[in-house]
Amino acid sequence: MAAIESIHLPLQTPAPPFSLPDTVSGRLISFSDIRGARGTVIYFICNHCPYVVHVRHELANVARHYLPQGIGFAAISSNDVTRYPDDSPEKMKLLATELAFPFPYLYDETQQVARAYHAACTPDIYLFDGADRLYYHGQLDDSRPGNGKPVNGASLRAAIDSLLAQRHPPEKQLPSVGCSIKWKG
Repeated sequence: MAAIESIHLPLQTPAPPFSLPDTVSGRLISFSDIRGARGTVIYFICNHCPYVVHVRHELANVARHYLPQGIGFAAISSNDVTRYPDDSPEKMKLLATELAFPFPYLYDETQQVARAYHAACTPDIYLFDGADRLYYHGQLDDSRPGNGKPVNGASLRAAIDSLLAQRHPPEKQLPSVGCSIKWKG
């Protein structure tokens, strides 16, 4: 379980567009389909990573709290399912249904979307403002598997609250930490 950090991106970077299949509905979902009027959160996650398993309930809780406030959400898995079959679209659908994800769980088979976002790890979390410009790219909170700190979404929640209050982006944006994206050979 070697941990890596998310790659720093400049604030105001535009959100790359995408159109990916939703593993639950089977429909193609684009960024414009899920974007919120006040902002949009994109989670790069997967089923098997212990860092994601540790926080996935809170990822859903954050979405449930902020969706009614005009923040859109989507989760994307870009892992190579040949080497990591637990991350297959069929298993993604089972997990999304079991956990009642309030956001689409999209499959990036070509890994082009992960590359466009410069995603490096799972979870890798992006918050874009209402103009689809990067406002926050960092950790969910200080909790990691085994460190004893509470999973509360404090870092992401503070960033979303700041965005909703129309304040400047948080100066302190700690990178997300997790398993690497499992790139195809």
